[in-house]
Amino acid sequence: MAAISRARRAALARQARDIRLAYERQGMGAQQVAEAILHQLPEILPLEAWRLARGWSRRRAVDELVALYQAEGRPAPAVNTVMLCRWEHGSVTMSPDYEHMLCHLYQRSVQQLHPGAATAPAPAESPQHPKSVTQRHCAATLHAGSHDDEGTDPMRRRTLLTAAGLSVPLSLLQRFDDALAVPPQPERPVEPAQMAQLLRAARRQFDASELTSLMASLPGLLASARETAQRVDTPAGWALVSASYNLATDTLNKIGNKPSARLTADRAMLYAERSDDSVAKAASARALGMMLRTQRRPDLATAIMTKGVDQLAATGLRTTAQAAMYLRLLCARAYTHAWAGDRSRALEGIIEAEHAAARVPAMKPTAMPFAALYRVDIHYALGDAGTALEAAKGLRTEMYRTPERRGRFHTDLARAWWQWGKPEQTAAELLTAYQQAPAEVRDRPSIRLIAAELVERHPRVVGVRQLAKAISRPRTHVPVTG
Repeated sequence: MAAISRARRAALARQARDIRLAYERQGMGAQQVAEAILHQLPEILPLEAWRLARGWSRRRAVDELVALYQAEGRPAPAVNTVMLCRWEHGSVTMSPDYEHMLCHLYQRSVQQLHPGAATAPAPAESPQHPKSVTQRHCAATLHAGSHDDEGTDPMRRRTLLTAAGLSVPLSLLQRFDDALAVPPQPERPVEPAQMAQLLRAARRQFDASELTSLMASLPGLLASARETAQRVDTPAGWALVSASYNLATDTLNKIGNKPSARLTADRAMLYAERSDDSVAKAASARALGMMLRTQRRPDLATAIMTKGVDQLAATGLRTTAQAAMYLRLLCARAYTHAWAGDRSRALEGIIEAEHAAARVPAMKPTAMPFAALYRVDIHYALGDAGTALEAAKGLRTEMYRTPERRGRFHTDLARAWWQWGKPEQTAAELLTAYQQAPAEVRDRPSIRLIAAELVERHPRVVGVRQLAKAISRPRTHVPVTG
């Protein structure tokens, strides 16, 4: 297994804790919790997953193991937390006797505790995903496996999403997945100019953080974009299809539906190639790189993003669209380096992005705050909450033009405060994010999990009661269109 930094290990432990608490609130036991941890955090091997599923520290697990030996009338084993850590990380092999006793302790078979057991069927209704050995960032997302996840049980996936706190109706996810499998026919032909208007309207929904309404309209949007491009067969038409799939990727990724987001990212890349448009290709490189990052493949993600950066640079960045996408790619690549634990390349990358943001005067009012918030996220990803919050000192809500960006600004600050162990500040930022864009708190599983844990662990902290009411408010019905 590739080396994982100490900060990353700590982040994984926190994410596993979030998953456990969410599942326990659903009345699920350790077996279901462990399965979810293995699905969602493939860097964690099975032996560690079963301990984390019980909420045990390594000290507690060693004590339980010693007690088990003593209960069988055997001498206490010469085992300690360092040994257990090495077994859990797969860096050393345990003896058959220890393996047997750990199986007894967790009530699992040898195959289920062995590091290769993640590809074997779990003791539940649905199969496990293949395990990946690279890294990721952001808690409580779904793992798409080492392929495009077409073999994943969709009901199992939706169960995991619900447990993680997704509040977008499952019927909309089902409809979207069905449309990916069997693309619907649009109700009527749409001309390219009309298609561009439909895409702009959908983008406005995303910017307004109207995620449920957007999910309802996406199948129709994609169907119309494909039909229009096939009928007119122009580069601009195929660029519109690619942009529509990129919007779907951003939306699905935000609400935690990673397997479907990977599929839409792949399709966006294919349509971008047909368009031969540099901005379309770069946008698709960003979307696909983002999904590869969440699938723990940072090296491939950065390679794809770098190709997009180079292609855009070759244009001379003569248009605002090219310069803006160039900035987004640089920021995304720097964040991917941070997420993989590569501090030097991450910091070099965000400096390059900040220089790019300052290069185009017309972009400065939006580009500089955009890059600055990525610097906050990069320090958070590197496990340095204090530096992240210091980097955010010059940022203000009004610097971000859309509700989605304003909400994201405050959820990013909330993550940093939470990483630092400051519940009151975390609650304040989440409430502000909710005021700006409710879906950023309610519909993003990783953020909703932080809110849920705040409610459970710190019910008397200022703002937590209001936060509990906010995330539990019933959703109004959203008509399905298109």
